[in-house]
Amino acid sequence: MKLSNKSKVLIDQVISDVIKHYSTPEESVITDIHFQPLFNSGELKVFDDDDEVISNVIISEFEGLGGADAIKDVSLILRRSLDYRRKELENLFIIKPYSFVLVDEDKETIEDLLLIDDDIVIAEDGLLQGLDEELEEFLKKLLSDN
Repeated sequence: MKLSNKSKVLIDQVISDVIKHYSTPEESVITDIHFQPLFNSGELKVFDDDDEVISNVIISEFEGLGGADAIKDVSLILRRSLDYRRKELENLFIIKPYSFVLVDEDKETIEDLLLIDDDIVIAEDGLLQGLDEELEEFLKKLLSDN
């Protein structure tokens, strides 16, 4: 999915709203920040664990979309946008670890978009593809040398 510059700015504004919301040194126990695209209206809501809305925008390109391909596209767009602002997101006043999560209309988790923790990094799926085969081959070579 190709987004217009206007939509990119709106998504960046949503992320800026999250940063502003958690940029003061008030200790927060929030563990997840939820991104909820509503395809019937084009709305993108961002809320915390207590369902408090942090930001809300209309992304016209989201309106009328649906299905697994739309979720995959929106996930990729949000993941890239969050990753671009990662340094700022790592410095929020939220107890670590915390996640940015994509949820459906029923607020059920679809996938983690970004995990912020001092010790853990979630790798993108493409990086891990084929890893099982490589490990199997490595183990076979290692065990056959003995």
